[in-house]
Amino acid sequence: MSASTMTFANVDWREIGQATLDTLAMLGGSMVLTVAGGLPLGVILFLTGKGQMLENRLANGALSLLVNILRSVPFVILLIVMIPLTVALVGTSLGVAGAIPPLVAGAAPFFARLVETALREVDKGVIEASFAMGAKRRQVVLGALLPEALPGLVAAATVTAVALVSYTAMAGVVGAGGLGDLAIRFGYQRFQTDVMVVTVVLMLVLVQVLQMIGDAVVRKVSRR
Repeated sequence: MSASTMTFANVDWREIGQATLDTLAMLGGSMVLTVAGGLPLGVILFLTGKGQMLENRLANGALSLLVNILRSVPFVILLIVMIPLTVALVGTSLGVAGAIPPLVAGAAPFFARLVETALREVDKGVIEASFAMGAKRRQVVLGALLPEALPGLVAAATVTAVALVSYTAMAGVVGAGGLGDLAIRFGYQRFQTDVMVVTVVLMLVLVQVLQMIGDAVVRKVSRR
């Protein structure tokens, strides 16, 4: 028996492959919903802020409080607390489907704050120029604000995707499946170091690929 076979004797590569697909499914599904929910939330946080076109201290304060509460809850605790809601939404708290609601609840507020920060970095002169040309608020947001903030928004999405990779690993604690579940069940609970090493390396590779893609897109959309 070769050294490599002995080293990875506990690794079921078919199971590793399925776990990788499950992780990608959790990441993809939750990322789409995170952007769908977090982007409008971040835009509203920005627009209702002090000195902005829809300034509203009450609405901004309420949204900020909600975002801060969700961001401050440790994700493992959020997974457990949301089990009844998750079951009500998708019919189960296990597997890929059961992981997506808490993943979105944990990542959307994080992404919203990054969106708000990216929008704040847009030159106010661009907004003022748009209004001067007779643009409506909707046109200013969609035609000037968001396009100008696009590099920052892509960077925010990249950071959020990387964070979601670690969230999917933690979701393995409650039986969500994926690479994190394998690492916990076999690598940690059964002391199978080779399984732990393989899952960790795959997650590191996934993070690196996501970061490279995100950086490439940011460079492409940035104005030189």
